[in-house]
Amino acid sequence: MSLLKLNDLYKTVILEHARAPHHYGQLADVPATTLNNPTCGDVITVQVQVTAEKISRIRFSGQGCTISQASASVMTDVLSGQSVEQAQRLIQAFSKLVIGEKVAEQWTKQLGEAAVLGSVAEFPTRIRCATLAWHAAAQALGEIDE
Repeated sequence: MSLLKLNDLYKTVILEHARAPHHYGQLADVPATTLNNPTCGDVITVQVQVTAEKISRIRFSGQGCTISQASASVMTDVLSGQSVEQAQRLIQAFSKLVIGEKVAEQWTKQLGEAAVLGSVAEFPTRIRCATLAWHAAAQALGEIDE
């Protein structure tokens, strides 16, 4: 894919998810993990419900820049329905991708739209914005007792 097309796809994904975020809201009676990015002012809360070792429901709420909101929305799409182990692997792959590390094509495919956010590696100050929700999800998954 040409750089111009990738840039257009990045803009489209970011704008669509920021304007109409998927899985935005709160889950009753599900513990919440909140992280913030003081540099940008982002605050993201993630709630994950796991049933039979799979993410049965996931939501995020909070406020912040377009990148943090779009990344959180894309993340909920990617992680929904995944096993806890697979979700943790996807979070690791995304974290590597956005700091400019190479990830196997298998992970890029599974990340879907989230993979286009890998271009934030070119803007180091935006990496924290893109990874904030993913770190909150990793923390939430680490605290789940089924």
